Amino acid sequence: MTDFTLISDDQWRQRLSPQEYHVLRQAGTEPPNVGEYTNTTTEGIYSCRACGAELFRSDQKFDSHCGWPSFFSPLAGESIIERTDSSHGMTRTEIICANCESHLGHVFAGEGYDTPTDLRYCINSISLKLSPTE
Repeated sequence: MTDFTLISDDQWRQRLSPQEYHVLRQAGTEPPNVGEYTNTTTEGIYSCRACGAELFRSDQKFDSHCGWPSFFSPLAGESIIERTDSSHGMTRTEIICANCESHLGHVFAGEGYDTPTDLRYCINSISLKLSPTE
């Protein structure tokens, strides 16, 4: 099994496209309403595009109209790490993959969505890979 935390920056650049590298390894954000999973309703498992770790299920996805795929809960609490992000003049909670420490997006609480958790995991499509279920 690969220890993704030992992969060098140059190795990540070789594994990922420039756009994937920017978001996953440099904590970038893709533009809203352009990601391949923003509006998809395909059933399946969403995994980390960098390492393949399973992160979210399609039945936890909801339409938040924010421009990025939104989920109300991760697949398992230990699949993600939350940390404080004070960039861009605000404080948010960043979400990274627990397996490879790649940037996924941010989580927001208390926005009033009709979901079981009152959380919105706002995730960059480019950080995910969907494996459809049959």
